[in-house]
Amino acid sequence: MQPERTESPNVSRRWRTALSGLGPILGLIALCIAGTLLNPDFATVDNLMNVLTRTAFIGIIAVGMTFVIMSGGIDLSVGSMAALIAGSMILFMNSLGAGGHPATLVVALGMGLSLVLGAAFGCAHGLLITKGRVEPFIVTLGTLGIFRAFLTWFADGGALTLDGELSDRYSPVYYASLLGVPIPVWIFAAVAVAGGVLLNRTAFGRHVQAIGSNEQVARYAAIRVDLVKVLTYMLLGLCVGIATLLYVPRLGSASPTTGLLWELEAIAAVVVGGTALKGGEGRLVGTVVGAILLSVISNILNLTSIISVYLNAAVQGGVIIVVAFLQRGRR
Repeated sequence: MQPERTESPNVSRRWRTALSGLGPILGLIALCIAGTLLNPDFATVDNLMNVLTRTAFIGIIAVGMTFVIMSGGIDLSVGSMAALIAGSMILFMNSLGAGGHPATLVVALGMGLSLVLGAAFGCAHGLLITKGRVEPFIVTLGTLGIFRAFLTWFADGGALTLDGELSDRYSPVYYASLLGVPIPVWIFAAVAVAGGVLLNRTAFGRHVQAIGSNEQVARYAAIRVDLVKVLTYMLLGLCVGIATLLYVPRLGSASPTTGLLWELEAIAAVVVGGTALKGGEGRLVGTVVGAILLSVISNILNLTSIISVYLNAAVQGGVIIVVAFLQRGRR
């Protein structure tokens, strides 16, 4: 009599991993079906493009946030960082425009400033965390207040507005389309693909996962832990800069409410996509799906009257808590 076969633990683990990876995709499909049944306008091409365009800002930031969370860190300041970058861009471009410089050059320099400031703020976070030995939660909680306070000071409590000629020259960055797809969606796709290659096809990506899994073992393995952590925060800051330079031409202004709760949405997209809050495990594809899924939820709330749209942040916060509960003990 032959002994009964038992499933190998490795096979069982692979099945669980595969099913968990499909979870966000299945959830997105179910939401799309529900949205179509609740309101036929949900399934239109125009609405789809609208959802993807609005996903682009948070999705780009979530790509960078995936690296930070996978390394065992967190950043609570991305919304305030985006607000300060937007205000700085507008002040900078208005100043150059008043000096008679060509509008196209001014817009290009403003976009470059956005990337430089994002990387610089991210570098400052990384250095405070690694060299200053301050917890990521404390560092980014502090800069959350600092960034938004400085923007409020620059704007004197009101709003900073881009000059008319510059706004007209800059607006195609948000409103133009290529092959029928809005520019922000193309940029989001490019950032997601680049992030996926960086995470899954480079030594840097493997080091990020190793540090998140066990930082002490990573140090024993001669991984330059501090450098990798600084680079993850710089990468996140760069993603915030990209998202901001796409966001500014949408309204042509920045105010103390710009970027409000973006950190909540970015973290929610990452954890819904399957990245472990304790670090060491994650998927860029899941993050992209998670960002779209949250935008679909918001869109359905706008198109229907199931619950008030003002409860959207409550839904996202609840999603984070539920996913964190389900991830208990996961590493």
